[in-house]
Amino acid sequence: MAEIRVGTSGWNYPTGAGTWNGVFYPARRPRGFDELAYYSERFDLVEVNSTFYRMPEPAMSAAWVRRTPAGFTFAVKLYQKFTHPDMYLARDGVRDWDLSRDDFDLFRSGIGPIAEAGRLGAILAQFPPSFHDTSETRAYLDWLLAGLAAYPIAVELRHRSWSDSAGAIRALLGQHRAAWALIDEPKFQSSVRQSLDAAPIAESPIAYVRLHGRNAASWWDHADAEDRYNYLYSPTELAPFADAARNAARREKKVMMLLNNHFSAKAVANAAILKRDLGQLIPGEFNEEMVERYPELKDVVRTAPRLI
Repeated sequence: MAEIRVGTSGWNYPTGAGTWNGVFYPARRPRGFDELAYYSERFDLVEVNSTFYRMPEPAMSAAWVRRTPAGFTFAVKLYQKFTHPDMYLARDGVRDWDLSRDDFDLFRSGIGPIAEAGRLGAILAQFPPSFHDTSETRAYLDWLLAGLAAYPIAVELRHRSWSDSAGAIRALLGQHRAAWALIDEPKFQSSVRQSLDAAPIAESPIAYVRLHGRNAASWWDHADAEDRYNYLYSPTELAPFADAARNAARREKKVMMLLNNHFSAKAVANAAILKRDLGQLIPGEFNEEMVERYPELKDVVRTAPRLI
């Protein structure tokens, strides 16, 4: 059976009602407290969000490697210029999308220290619901995956048109050894349809799972963007994902499971429960505040004494 890793999408949520401060991270911190180092003492995988909002830089990637143990793995989100041209063009001072091979070179250089250290689990190309299946978008996806051929890659497709043509899309992704990311989220008429029972793409070395939560009421209608991810999976809801991960691992897939229901560290709580369900050790100690907020963790994690 291949390895299964569980982590969260991002590790830094310092503000807002859904902050991780005082929940997962201690409310009182010693001088020089390092959130990534703290996180990596408890989990062995994280999905990097910041590379979606800005092109990664080698110095930053090298620092992430230095701050984490040798066995720690990064999944890196592809920069938004590759997947969200409307968001990119909305940036101040940006007037032309103009995606080129130079952009590939910049991204490769930026994640170079992670890849060279053998710590890159995957690149995630996350497309928005507005990215529909057409002849033009298929051609673009083919071009994009060819430019990232040196890396393990997962593709997140959110619009139903892609699953309506699932056979052809699986074939296209398979040509590039890319995984079709399995996503759990509230389902609407236009949402992609996926099954936990579907076998991962045979040609891909990885299986990639993202759990966004099921807060349908706040998915499109919310006061703050973080409200969308205010959802705690029950152990019963998580159990099928643990089974799906084991099935993929039996097919010799390296499985990466990322929790993106990040509001108030709910992703952390659910990641710990998933690790328990998979029979994995959960190292490190968790704050008493975390267990008080999420009593499901009482028999799952060890707690640290509360600082007074």
